[in-house]
Amino acid sequence: MATSSVRSLEHVLSMSSVYLHQTSRRFSESSDKGWFQSLLAHRVDNRKDAHSNLLSKKETSNLYKIQFHNVKPECLDAYNSLEAEVQNKLHQDREYPCEVVGSWNTWYGEQDQAVHLWRYRGGFPALTQCLHKLRANKEYLDFQKERAKMLLSRQNQLLLEFSFWNEPLPRQGPNIYELRTYNLKPGTMIEWGNHWARAIKHRQENNEAVGGFFAQIGDLYVVHHLWAYENLQAREETRNAAWQKDGWAVNVYNTVPLVQTMKSRLMIPTKCSPLQ
Repeated sequence: MATSSVRSLEHVLSMSSVYLHQTSRRFSESSDKGWFQSLLAHRVDNRKDAHSNLLSKKETSNLYKIQFHNVKPECLDAYNSLEAEVQNKLHQDREYPCEVVGSWNTWYGEQDQAVHLWRYRGGFPALTQCLHKLRANKEYLDFQKERAKMLLSRQNQLLLEFSFWNEPLPRQGPNIYELRTYNLKPGTMIEWGNHWARAIKHRQENNEAVGGFFAQIGDLYVVHHLWAYENLQAREETRNAAWQKDGWAVNVYNTVPLVQTMKSRLMIPTKCSPLQ
């Protein structure tokens, strides 16, 4: 009787082992199949063009360069004077297909910082032409050496302008300028552009939208939005008014997840800046 019970128990355990093994294999196969299908389900369609071609203006071939110069505090006034002198000379010489769009000193943000936005009409060929000419210009080379003594560090980026933003044009002052810089998650530039193409209409009634750009060379997936306000109070009122418009909150909700980091600079134009 005892022997029979033991054999029955062994049989039950054996059948249970087989069942568990088969169940485990089916679960594994199902999981593997589901994992593989999930890869196919989230497959991204191949893009037909670079985002720079999809988002930038087709009617112009402008290329922009933004420069960030961190200046020794005791040298800021001398730096501004020297920079203004060189900018004026370049503007007067028609052989250089470049122009300063705006020059500023950072007011709130990194202190003792100069920001310059250049436009090259003709794109990369115009930039290359300017570089070749400046390297052969002794006066400009002397300027670079003198300027280097005043700097702590410098950085630049080459930019294209979004097709749905205004082209930055000279304006009368006095104004303060805000440069909002967004570092996006890689692969999200098209989505960002699609949302802002609809949202920009909510930020143009007070003529505050100056220009919108995205990096082409330098730190990538970087967006710069440039705004102008009469003063800090006007900035506050203009920004608050946007939240009262249908569609603005939706844009913020949709674009915030695309951002890794963001920075705001409030800037004061220099005396020679076309954007005052």
